[in-house]
Amino acid sequence: MSEHRAGRDAKEDLEVIVRPTPGRPLEVQVLSSVITLYGATLRELVRSTAEQLGLSEVAIEVRDRGALDWVVQARLEAASRRLRPGSTAEALPAMLPENQYAVPRDRTRRSRLYLPGNQPDLMINAGLFRPDAVILDLEDAVAPSQKDAARLLVRNALRAVDFMGAERMVRINQLPRGLDDLGAVVPQNAHTILIPKTESAAEVLAVVARIKELGDRPVYLMPILESALGIEQAYAVATAHPSVVALAFGAEDFTRDIGAARSEEGRESFVARSRVVLAARAAGVQPIDTVYSDVENEAGLLAATREAIALGFDGKGCIHPRQVALIHQAFRPSDAEVSRALEVKRAMQEAEARGDGVIAIGSKMIDPPVVARALRVLRIAESYGMNLEEPPATGGAAEKGVTR
Repeated sequence: MSEHRAGRDAKEDLEVIVRPTPGRPLEVQVLSSVITLYGATLRELVRSTAEQLGLSEVAIEVRDRGALDWVVQARLEAASRRLRPGSTAEALPAMLPENQYAVPRDRTRRSRLYLPGNQPDLMINAGLFRPDAVILDLEDAVAPSQKDAARLLVRNALRAVDFMGAERMVRINQLPRGLDDLGAVVPQNAHTILIPKTESAAEVLAVVARIKELGDRPVYLMPILESALGIEQAYAVATAHPSVVALAFGAEDFTRDIGAARSEEGRESFVARSRVVLAARAAGVQPIDTVYSDVENEAGLLAATREAIALGFDGKGCIHPRQVALIHQAFRPSDAEVSRALEVKRAMQEAEARGDGVIAIGSKMIDPPVVARALRVLRIAESYGMNLEEPPATGGAAEKGVTR
């Protein structure tokens, strides 16, 4: 007799096994690490979910390791769909009120934390680390055999996990497969879709068209450039549609594509990264740098992030929660930068009060780009809770938090 499985033998997850039992009523067997406290509740959840999915004449075996309700629902639905290919029945958890917020187009995107789409234990507390964005990853972080189950898990996480104000991003699969991911995640208030291995404006427009079919709600796009051809097409990709808010660079696939080894210094990707910054700035979108893969090397991460800032990037990827605070530390303006920005702002205000179009500090003329940079520094400083009323004290205050 055939059986169909879904899930993982891992903490805060479960394995679900569904076996056809023709002519017999629904059977539910639960094995759980928390069965004494929650066995009856879990058994009832499995039964009610099975009814939602239209399952009958099956035996369901659950091997639970402390999974939350939304995980149980996603895993059982995945097993059900494997049993009945083509089924469209869903088991959706309630949408938390906390998950119905919007984010501005030009919001701060210093850090974006990748979360493998098939590991619910990594999603549950991700918001506690205060990344600017979380990325629920359906692409490289998920084995091909588990992509169907991960799609349902990510869909449910977008409804049931409180990411505490972070921008809710989803990295879909490489097109054309990724177009099928959109139907599951876009209706769940995914703020931004990451398009991996983008190499043409046509790919961006294909995603835009599919999102429009799903109701045309505002969804931002962040194409990831990960090949020589992608870099060559950077400006065309950045200007393909107004929903593009950022360009990201992916170093691992890029270095593989050009036949180079990725080095600590990054010489092999310097030109490509610079071209991403130039294309993004020319298009008026944010340039976002690649991840730093050595989780244990904090000094290396700080140095790499400061280099990214020097090149003109607005943000960097994270593969571990501990990297978030270090990236935010690197992006924090120095006291000297804030003091200079305040001086430029005061000169601008004094010129406006005089009705004078010329801004000067002493005998030095201040150009509009300098003013724009000063105002940007002050916006960033404000997000760190730095004092903008008086020149900050020397020595640097610790980060007080991030205003979203």
